[in-house]
Amino acid sequence: MQQIPLTALRSFEAAARTGSFRAAADALHVTPSAISHAIRGLEDSLQTKLFVRDRRRIDLTPQGETLLRHVQQGFEELQRGLGAISGRNRSLLRMHCAPSIAAQWLVPRLPRLLTDCEGLELQISAGVDYTRFQTGAFDADIVYGVGWAEAYARSRHPPIIVLPLGEEEVLPLCTPELAAHIRSPRDLFGQTLIESDNKQVRWPAWFAANDLAAPEPRGPRFDRSFLSICTAADGLGVALESTRLAERELASGRLVCPLPRSRAVRYVGHWLTFPRAERYRPELLALARWIAAELGIRLDFP
Repeated sequence: MQQIPLTALRSFEAAARTGSFRAAADALHVTPSAISHAIRGLEDSLQTKLFVRDRRRIDLTPQGETLLRHVQQGFEELQRGLGAISGRNRSLLRMHCAPSIAAQWLVPRLPRLLTDCEGLELQISAGVDYTRFQTGAFDADIVYGVGWAEAYARSRHPPIIVLPLGEEEVLPLCTPELAAHIRSPRDLFGQTLIESDNKQVRWPAWFAANDLAAPEPRGPRFDRSFLSICTAADGLGVALESTRLAERELASGRLVCPLPRSRAVRYVGHWLTFPRAERYRPELLALARWIAAELGIRLDFP
């Protein structure tokens, strides 16, 4: 296979994204014939058909869909690399984050964060495929789970700082309408109990803390806390969740704790992690201090 020009891949990506050679041409400020020529050359080089063409539209073939995923990932990596060395992006902080704390806690605070940390540019990626920092794709990570925190703490290449983000309180949460029927922990036996499969603290731990044996699971199951919180706020059952993650729903009254006098389970669920350095970037220090202030905790940098 001959060497493929970057312009051909850019033309392919634009056409696949817009679904039109003409729209791709407008986006790249070239002629439609230039887009068509570049893509035909790419197809000849790869010896495969990337688009199914008719008079009004174009559709990707299975081979085209596969190539598009890799091309987009490649352009994203290239953009990260350019941003990392560009003087215009020295204040860019690339953050990886556990999905639920990103959606429920960090993103709703972005306006305040960007106001308090003037000049900060923040790029956020959410997922459970936590970064190991070797590639330099991210500057910091908020991870969930003691297993990940311990794995980071054992890291040697590069050495990683792991800072606990304080205790969280876990309680049953539901709508006010549903709460009206719940007077004691035993009343939960007759309710739909929403399960969060990946939580460290689940229903058996809460029932045990309140001197009861947990009933058999019978409610909907989710692998992310924000899905359980959303389902509970829609009135479909009782979720056992962190009041930190559900703070917006609690503040708005969409969710309440039906048993405020019950025993909550407290635990450390989230950690802020980043590579150890002799001198930390001002943007990282500003973000860490801001997170600590928002949570009312102290973070001790080594």
